[in-house]
Amino acid sequence: MKKLLGLMLALNLYGAFPSWYYNIKDISKQKKAFVEIMLPLIKEENKKILNLRKKIIDTFNDPYFLLDPKKVQFLAKVAKIYKIKNITNKKEFLKKIDTIPPSLALAQAAIESGWGKSRFVREANNIFGHWEYSNRGLKPKSKYDHIKIDYSIKIFPSLEASIAAYMKNLNRNPAYKEFREKRWKYKQKGKNFTGLAAADTMINYSQLHEKYVQMLKRMIKLNHWDKFDE
Repeated sequence: MKKLLGLMLALNLYGAFPSWYYNIKDISKQKKAFVEIMLPLIKEENKKILNLRKKIIDTFNDPYFLLDPKKVQFLAKVAKIYKIKNITNKKEFLKKIDTIPPSLALAQAAIESGWGKSRFVREANNIFGHWEYSNRGLKPKSKYDHIKIDYSIKIFPSLEASIAAYMKNLNRNPAYKEFREKRWKYKQKGKNFTGLAAADTMINYSQLHEKYVQMLKRMIKLNHWDKFDE
């Protein structure tokens, strides 16, 4: 517990992987440290989503919420962020504003960042491979100098910001509608929506498509991360 508190302190100070992490040579120790660093941050972001979800539910539980300008303004603000067209559509809010299975987030973080050791993480705190069509970010290196690259790797101020962007991406991007639909169906049936179940819907996250899905499942199973979804 003392070591975990030390890790959290380091993250709060720097918002990135601590320098000692990059000196770990033992693979098993590296994996353990990766989880100790990432899991609390993933859980904290899920907690924020749950708090927002509760506020949404409380707002809709008020039969006169449309007569309250502050509540209408709150719903309009959230709807804009999550690309919800109708602010009276409670179901759409609850479909999009929900948690991400920790095992899925860990698996995607490990794969996309090379266990947190990629250049994109070191220089941009970008752990999930987010990019943007602009020159503001980090330019990917190419061995083909004559090929013009019209996108850049998004730079985040911290790991927390990268995780928040990742979760928001899964919760609002049309490419992951299947993910949200499946999560909603599981919730309606009272079933636990695990990373292994969610992995099947990540076919659009990578150009590897089905191979990427299998990579995610293998990563979760080999590291026994499904226990974090309980």
